[in-house]
Amino acid sequence: MSETAQRRGRGRRPAGEVREGVLRAAAGLLLSEGIKAVTFDRVATAAGSSKMTLYKWWPSAGALAAEAYFAHSEHQLEFPDTGDIRADLTAQLCAFVRLITHEGTGPVLAGLIGVAQTDPELSAAFSEHYSAPRRALAVAAFEKARDRGQLRADIDLGILVDQLWGACYNRLLIPDAPLTEDYAVALVANALDGAAP
Repeated sequence: MSETAQRRGRGRRPAGEVREGVLRAAAGLLLSEGIKAVTFDRVATAAGSSKMTLYKWWPSAGALAAEAYFAHSEHQLEFPDTGDIRADLTAQLCAFVRLITHEGTGPVLAGLIGVAQTDPELSAAFSEHYSAPRRALAVAAFEKARDRGQLRADIDLGILVDQLWGACYNRLLIPDAPLTEDYAVALVANALDGAAP
């Protein structure tokens, strides 16, 4: 009998399975009760794991919360690639708005961003697991669109990302005006058509 089979026979789960279970448990607490609910004690209990395992994989509960949020939202924020940047961008930005307005993740995302201002481990995990990968997907889509001649050759793609998603984050964090799918559609039109007459 192999060593792996012996370990499993004693009830030991594969590391990947344990990690997924921990991330699911952390996401459940995060989405139902907010970031303060994500503690190593509570997550370990909910996941049926040991606190030592969590300490081994994450430097803080905040870092775990950030990765859990990414794992929860990743499949909902895939960037389509139909060859039409306006359609793809509209679909992606509307999916982002739906996620944070209709699926209860807006307050969670705002909480993560707020805590990240004073928690360097959460800030690093948020960047590594959520904001940097999302930004890279958008830039890659814009690069393809530029290569197809759908965007100006000299456009700053990083600024384009800031204009679109930054505007959504602004309405999430400073709720002076509603964050809606109509707003997302208008953002795409403004960005792609420009403000000049």
